[in-house]
Amino acid sequence: MKLGDVADVRMGYPFRSRLEHDPAGNVAVIQMKDIDDANLLHAEDAIKVSLPEGKGHHLIHEGDLVFRSRGRSNSVALVAADIGEAVLAAPMLLIRPHTVLPAYLHWFINLPATQANLAALAEGTSVRMISKDALLDMDVPVPSMSRQRRIVDVAALVQREQALVAEIAAQRKRLAERILMQYARKGSK
Repeated sequence: MKLGDVADVRMGYPFRSRLEHDPAGNVAVIQMKDIDDANLLHAEDAIKVSLPEGKGHHLIHEGDLVFRSRGRSNSVALVAADIGEAVLAAPMLLIRPHTVLPAYLHWFINLPATQANLAALAEGTSVRMISKDALLDMDVPVPSMSRQRRIVDVAALVQREQALVAEIAAQRKRLAERILMQYARKGSK
């Protein structure tokens, strides 16, 4: 299936001027800088602005995906919890799944193979960008809901395993350094 068959895709809010933080603002603005290298959204760091009434259709909801349409990575972050009143700044794209699990689509788009396919679709010379139309036309395998859940569960376990392996390696390194330092101190007497 095409992504456009399983999700709506919208452009981020087109701010006409430089964004300035307004402490009394009523809406957080999610920008590319609010997504880290692990594709996690940090809405708590977003600046606040005041938006005019009637812009509610631009608000981000739990289960939406925030897509980096330009730059070195065209990955997505999942809005996994209610982040309050927030909008996405253009040129980012908002993906709102309607017939697939958001976590499944998040997993699929961030796969290295999908990222390579997206890189091939990027247009531009100095700043590469994925168009909304190219994203809507992207092929997405859509297994049953139960299979999507299993894929998401296993992917989460793999990610957790990788984090644990990295933590074990860091702990081993600290232990080895501590033992070597003790050995060095004993030999210097």
